[in-house]
Parts: sequence; structure tokens; C-alpha cells
Amino acid sequence: MKLYTAARAPNPRRVVMFVVEKGITGLEQVPVDLNALEHRSEAFRAKSPLARVPALELDDGRVLTETRAICTYLEGLHPEPNLMGRDATERAFIEMADRRVEWYFLLPIGNCIRHTHPGLAPLEQPQFPDFGRSQGEKLRATATWLDAELQRQPWVAGEHFSIADITAFCALEFARLMRFNAGEQGFAALQAWRDRIAERPSARA
Repeated sequence: MKLYTAARAPNPRRVVMFVVEKGITGLEQVPVDLNALEHRSEAFRAKSPLARVPALELDDGRVLTETRAICTYLEGLHPEPNLMGRDATERAFIEMADRRVEWYFLLPIGNCIRHTHPGLAPLEQPQFPDFGRSQGEKLRATATWLDAELQRQPWVAGEHFSIADITAFCALEFARLMRFNAGEQGFAALQAWRDRIAERPSARA
């Protein structure tokens, strides 16, 4: 199988971290240069029609896109260590946490950066700076919720490290482009959680 990724982009990083946490080997990683607009090439659109990364090309030639779908597939192939839940209840609560982080944390961060960072202007046309700044203002509200969660439990979805932690970590690291630092903003639990994950091999992959 081939995994098409892009350096520094949060969604490909989520899948790469997932792969490392799983201990999956033999998966070829193919870098896609977003700055060179390789994702918009005819060849790549044949694999990912919406010109998005990550994309997982299966051995039979079919291609899976969308981060969560790729991780679900890999979880099915490699159930241990479990990152998405062992039964219906655990899966539901992990997915709830992951969706919350994805929609209310990662998405506003991404929108803010894409619409305000001059380096991303070639990738996001047109940019809407006012929209970007408004999205950035929503970050603190979600960070407040996430910090409170991490004050009462060790991981985003509860007692065990899961895909929700991977999503939240990649979002928080991406927020550095907004000059957002959880500790400096008063989110001590969020910063301590981030520092613990940063020590994992998957965070350095």
C-alpha cells in the first residue's frame, strides 16, 4: 500500500502518527508537495478527485481518502494496540471526542491559518482574513473545554490514549502557526498533556 502525505499538514500527520502508534511496517509513504500544487495535478486527482491528502492506495488499486476512513481501515487490519474502541460504547465515546476535536478545534485552527497566513495564500484563493481571524477567536473556547476534560481524565476520550489524542495533538501543533501556546494562554492541563504526547515516538515521526 502507498500512503500519500504532505509535510506539516495536520491531516496527513494524523495518519502517520496513527501508523506509528500501530507499529505498521511496509507502508510506502509518498510525499506530495502542496506548495508546488502537486495535489492538484491530473495524476494525483486520478487518485484523490478532491485534491486532498492524505490518500491511501490499496494493493488492488483502489484509493481511500479522508483521515478517519483511512484510520478505520488500518484499525481493522491491525486491531492492536486499539485506538478506536473495543466495543460499541467505547467506540462511540472515542468517536464523539474525536469529532468534537476535529470540528471544533482542528477546523477553526485550519481555517484561521489558511485565511490569514501569507505563506498559504497560493493554496487558499481567495483568502478571507476577517473570516480567518473570527475562526481563530473560537480556538480559546474549545481549548477551555479541552483543558477541563484533561483536568479530570488523562486522555481526551477518557482513560486510554486514542485517535482523539492524535487529532488534538496535531491540531495543537498546527496552531503554532497562529502563535498559540497552551501553557502561555493559561491552559496548564492541555500543555502538560501535549508535552506527554510529544515524548511519544509517533509525535516525532
